[in-house]
Amino acid sequence: MGASTAQAEVSLAALLRVAGGAATVWRQTPVRDRLRIVGRARHLLATRAASIAATLGDHRPLADTLTAEVLPLLAAIRFLEGRATGLLAPRRLRGARPLWLFGVAAEIHREPRGVVLILAPSNYPLFLPGAQIFQALAAGNAVCAKPAPGCAAPLVALAEILAEAGLPAGLLHVLDDSRATGAAATSAAFDLIVLTGAATTGRSVLAAAAPRLTPTIMELSGNDAVFVLPGADIEAVAAALAYGMRLNNGATCIAPRRVFVLRREADRLASALLARVAGRRLSPSPPSVAAQLRTLVTEAVAQGARLLLDPAETGTVILADARPEMRLLREDVFAPWLAFVPVAEMAEALAAQALCPYTLGASIFGPEAEARALAARLHVGSVCINDLIVPTADPRLPFGGRGLSGFGVTRGAEGLLDMTVVKTVSLRRGRFMPHLAAGRASDADRYAALIALLYGGPAEALRAMRRLLQIKTLVTSPLKPTAEASRSAPKQE
Repeated sequence: MGASTAQAEVSLAALLRVAGGAATVWRQTPVRDRLRIVGRARHLLATRAASIAATLGDHRPLADTLTAEVLPLLAAIRFLEGRATGLLAPRRLRGARPLWLFGVAAEIHREPRGVVLILAPSNYPLFLPGAQIFQALAAGNAVCAKPAPGCAAPLVALAEILAEAGLPAGLLHVLDDSRATGAAATSAAFDLIVLTGAATTGRSVLAAAAPRLTPTIMELSGNDAVFVLPGADIEAVAAALAYGMRLNNGATCIAPRRVFVLRREADRLASALLARVAGRRLSPSPPSVAAQLRTLVTEAVAQGARLLLDPAETGTVILADARPEMRLLREDVFAPWLAFVPVAEMAEALAAQALCPYTLGASIFGPEAEARALAARLHVGSVCINDLIVPTADPRLPFGGRGLSGFGVTRGAEGLLDMTVVKTVSLRRGRFMPHLAAGRASDADRYAALIALLYGGPAEALRAMRRLLQIKTLVTSPLKPTAEASRSAPKQE
């Protein structure tokens, strides 16, 4: 262990004590009072939207940050204001209850986990961790947010807004963005870890969290599929693909990557896409990502794929005649690339799609009925029909993947509830407690008949009813012993 990591662990231990103490008080604060602070923070964030967006520097154009990060974050906060009170309220179970629980009332309570660690990504360093921070706080937790390297500014600004809105001290801590702090945090005594990142990072975090059995939510990478059905509007598909490739310079986990299209339509769609991206040059990807993409594209071309767009000219890669077994189509590469996979029919596309271990999302273009039928067969976390990416920012929807794309969800009602743990409360009313009676040999016959009556088919139930009518006593209350039990009980001196 390096000295910097050891120092980070000592610092985190002290910080966790502070956050844990603050969380103990915060969890007792009524949800409506927590949401008042959340609402004030939303007002401040909306008023200062441009200045908050500017904290990302040259990460992307200011207008793009306002629409891709600030706007969906504000929508996510407003969702909490409208729904959190009802979602977090104790829920009394109603409806049919087992006969043997007569007199028992049951409730389900949602309680905060404690102190939540949020490991933020670099591609959307405000929206993604911001939505998770507000959900964790609304649920009654304290939060430590670890920014990606070089991405601390937006989270620091968000913490300042929350403090100004009245968030009590100690509830939100923005950690430094160093790798040493990240390594120390993943093995520290947090009550929940929420990671947005690559699958390789997910494995490291899970390994570090395992000794403490710390629960985790893993929002990991994608290599999303696009299905172009017969009857799809080719020009509309091309426009959507062009948007998905250029959004955030290709660094979007649910960007379109593998496009399954009928062979007879493949060339037409490729031409329509090339016409839309021609002359647009994207910013260079980070050197390590660019090298990864270059290696995988070279390999794909050697295996028969055709390079339609030279990345040296536009920073964008478009391949034709790709095959699903190529490594490029089975790995996560955070760069603006896309590959057309021609198929004879959609059944072939489904089989090809399943070769990729990343199952975050998918998009389907075509007639609604056919698209819905295909969506039902896809093993992914989210499906967009006749659109891509944008609908997943709906604050009502949970977001998460499967396979190497992770597990658990953030956002939506389910994301809020994942920031809590369940406690059940059962209340017995009355004196009917037959389970307290001492067991007797004859009880087996009674209970077997009762089970057949309650849970068997019609014939079994009829036979059980006849048998029970022959038995004098069905159940014996421990509070009212039978005459037989009284005679057999020892006399008290």
